[in-house]
Amino acid sequence: MSPVLSGVLQLLALVAALALAHIPLGTYLARVYSSPRHLRVEKWIYKGIGADPDTQMRWPAYLRGVLAFSLVGVLFLYLLQRLQGVLPGSLGFASIDPDQAFNTAASFVSNTNWQSYYGEQAMGHVVQTAGLAVQNFVSAAVGIAVAVALVRGFARSRTGELGNFWSDLVRGVVRVLVPLAVVGAVILVACGVVQNFSGIHEVGQFVGGPQQWNGGAVASQEVIKELGTNGGGYFNANSAHPFENPTPFTNLFEIFLILLVPVSLTRTFGVMTGSVRQGYAILGAMAAIWVSFVALMMWTEFAHHGPALQAAGGATEGKELRFGIGGSSIFAVSTTLTSTGAVDSFHSSYTGLGGGITLLGMMLGEIAPGGVGSGLYGMLVMAVVAVFVAGLMVGRTPEYLGRKIGTREIKYAACYILITPALVLVLTAAAMALPTPGDSMTNSGAHGFSEILYAYTSAANNNGSAFAGLNADTQWFNTTLGLAMLLGRFLPMVFVLALAGSLAGQQPVPATAGTLRTEKPLFSGLLVGAVLIITGLTYFPALALGPLAEGLA
Repeated sequence: MSPVLSGVLQLLALVAALALAHIPLGTYLARVYSSPRHLRVEKWIYKGIGADPDTQMRWPAYLRGVLAFSLVGVLFLYLLQRLQGVLPGSLGFASIDPDQAFNTAASFVSNTNWQSYYGEQAMGHVVQTAGLAVQNFVSAAVGIAVAVALVRGFARSRTGELGNFWSDLVRGVVRVLVPLAVVGAVILVACGVVQNFSGIHEVGQFVGGPQQWNGGAVASQEVIKELGTNGGGYFNANSAHPFENPTPFTNLFEIFLILLVPVSLTRTFGVMTGSVRQGYAILGAMAAIWVSFVALMMWTEFAHHGPALQAAGGATEGKELRFGIGGSSIFAVSTTLTSTGAVDSFHSSYTGLGGGITLLGMMLGEIAPGGVGSGLYGMLVMAVVAVFVAGLMVGRTPEYLGRKIGTREIKYAACYILITPALVLVLTAAAMALPTPGDSMTNSGAHGFSEILYAYTSAANNNGSAFAGLNADTQWFNTTLGLAMLLGRFLPMVFVLALAGSLAGQQPVPATAGTLRTEKPLFSGLLVGAVLIITGLTYFPALALGPLAEGLA
């Protein structure tokens, strides 16, 4: 079988699996977040944290819950790393330095999972399981909760109430993420992924001394790393490591886990708003971008330019041969069009245009299908902008799902869109202008610029993947990337929840003959166009200095 055909068949199998799963899971998610009943274990959790799950919150109260919970998570994870040297199960590893502990705490709480350390050489079992793995669950649940709050903003009327954050958070963990993670972990263990609490073992003799490996609860962390679009690996090689991702089947299964919840949430949106066709319109826009990016990535990586690539059958540098170019391309696109950031190959080794595709995927705002929760609310914000643009073109007051998109709503949407590019471009400019940050670049010229641009794009968009050529374990990068992750995660949530509260307080307006039909393919096309044009206008100069200059050289 040719490598190209293998990649196409993997793509078709993945699409078929998602098509079968997204309707039942999306409908189930809608029931979870609409049910008035609480499970017994949930009642115990509410009692333990002192929360009343039946109290309805307006958007400021909902936001305070998000920020308070996340702040506690940052402090707990920071202290856990700083105390690692005296904790049991640390495998003899020392405590983490303050700047790196801050970076890692900000990273995992913000659902970014950027890692400036070697996982198997820095983090013991306690930090990995009690700290990092726990945040993989709860940070994903926070994202789903905010997305559901925005959906309620469209579904409710004449009230500013968006539900209860604590109830949404607990349900996301107990009823959604934990059951799916248990099933997924069993499948990964059955396919050869490691799951133990073993210490460090010497494996053979090599030049320079013995090779050392440690085990760990890898399968259980691997599944939620992908399912929750987190991305932080147990090992430095991430999903390219055979302990995390041993076979082509596990590779495809992990891509399926990455896309499962974001794709299914479009169905949840349709069910909760009473129009499943609206959900299909959003899903159609996401799918169009994702499939186009996969096709472009495969084309750039299979293109046979030069004798070396012709002999190898494509750009194989930095890719695992057991996955091939096709599987690696699908994984790279899926992980950068979501907020996952896991890698089964090294993006710095991709062709110039291939690396640009991974960068552009993050610059879109990771909305196709995006992160768990963040993908849906990001695309809905873009839908608000698309409706507003359409209204300007025909001279009508823009409406979306019976809600008028007025000055207040479009200001919230505009602020949401502008936050991330501002963080990326300002911090990249500062890193290039100052004398010391540039010393961390492995490469010079356009590729070196791409390394720094990629790092800040990944951090501010809460992706977490890296170009693998930048030494980010410095005080400058640990601090600035940590701030970019926190601001890139929680500032947009402020405007998402404010938008949700504004929409929920409106009186719905009836559809008329002049109302834009937002459930039609025409609107999906308009939405895709709005996403691409806004991103292009924002980032084109930076892309021209990096991947485009390298790819066209």
